[in-house]
Amino acid sequence: MNGCPDTGSPARVDDALIRETWLAVGGDPSARDRLTVTGTGNLPSVFAVTPLAAASIGVAGLAISTLVGRLTGRSPDVWVDRRLASFWFGSSIRPQSWALPPSWDAVAGDYTTTDGWIKLHTNVPAHRRAALDVLGVAADRDAVAQAVAVWPGEALETAISAAGGCAAAMRSATTWASHAQGRAVAEEPLALRQNGAPAPPFQPLGTDDRPLSGVRVLDLTRVLAGPVATRFLAAYGADVLRIDPPDWDEPGLVPEIMAGKRAARLDLRRPDTLNRLTRLLDRADILVHGYRPGALDRLGLDMETRRQRWPGLVDVGLNAYGWSGPWRGRRGFDSLVQMSTGLADAGMRRLKRDRPTPLPVQALDHATGYRMAAAAVLGLLHRLNTGSGVTVQTSLARTAAQLLAHPADPDAAPPAAETPADVDDTVEATSWGSARRLYPPLVIPGTPFRWDRPASALGSDTPEW
Repeated sequence: MNGCPDTGSPARVDDALIRETWLAVGGDPSARDRLTVTGTGNLPSVFAVTPLAAASIGVAGLAISTLVGRLTGRSPDVWVDRRLASFWFGSSIRPQSWALPPSWDAVAGDYTTTDGWIKLHTNVPAHRRAALDVLGVAADRDAVAQAVAVWPGEALETAISAAGGCAAAMRSATTWASHAQGRAVAEEPLALRQNGAPAPPFQPLGTDDRPLSGVRVLDLTRVLAGPVATRFLAAYGADVLRIDPPDWDEPGLVPEIMAGKRAARLDLRRPDTLNRLTRLLDRADILVHGYRPGALDRLGLDMETRRQRWPGLVDVGLNAYGWSGPWRGRRGFDSLVQMSTGLADAGMRRLKRDRPTPLPVQALDHATGYRMAAAAVLGLLHRLNTGSGVTVQTSLARTAAQLLAHPADPDAAPPAAETPADVDDTVEATSWGSARRLYPPLVIPGTPFRWDRPASALGSDTPEW
């Protein structure tokens, strides 16, 4: 299971997803032939979710293979198992004698409005308070449903967003395409790359088995794409340090996405702790951040400042709704973007359901995360080759546009169910108890996918390299 997969029956996968993703992150077109997709089955969806999973993970693997080639002169082939890739787009961790907390707050979910549906995202306490304040009710699901039912969807979406909350009215793909934000996202690339100024020489420490050894990654991301990206980088040896605010937690997700990383807390509203962040950036090679446009600017860390002060930095930014258009500053999560862009509506209509039908997994988060990881690795390679850093911007909404263009194969059977043979025997001593992981969906001979430390709670470490 954890060796080179059998390539006798290569999987049928949408090659366009691989090629367009690989080119978007700056990959060499000729390297595409090193990637082989194996396995069968598609997650049940009206969109090509499993091909997207295989393509996204495969492209990240191609980036690692390319870096190994730069370090050693040997670019190994890459195999991705579409069945395991499908499972990894759900979760990889299998707790032993303990359970993950619920992923959703009791108020979160889909509600009917006067003219359709709306999703409230209330996992973050501040976002829940904003929604309840607008609705004028307590945190009771029935009371929330009654209050939502008298609102038009877009009006409530606007009111909750203006109050600092998170909500998304369900739109069709056609409606989204004519929306000002939909039009703006359609003009954006999957990954916008900009090269930086010349930087001091960078001497890699990596080897073929740990190609990112010695690479420092400062992680300023939270739910969920950014943490997926940095987890991948940690799997190949990167020193990942995640920074969170003093009161932030993601109890249902942290055990899943903290493998291989360290995590510390800083209150960036305080000048002294902001100075500590800049000192961390002084020694960072890669910055991965998920702040909305303008947020870093208010800290005095706007893009131009980052480019001038840290010209060799590989700077990878994530935004929910895109980097242009009227919603570029709107808070968003995978489930909300699915509602806004037409994915949930298409699932409902094509499957003849009576309520929003989203993707079977948080595919926008995971696909975007692996694309960010690939962009980071190729950005590091760009610095090795040219001496300058790279800035990359991507978004969940742009990933949604990619998926909207790729309907599922209606004749594809679902992947075979998970079995005990899919789970590694290695025990991970997490902060919450023993756990095991699914075998990696990716195989690069001589370059194993593994973490050097178990998942730990947020704030477990000090903010230093």
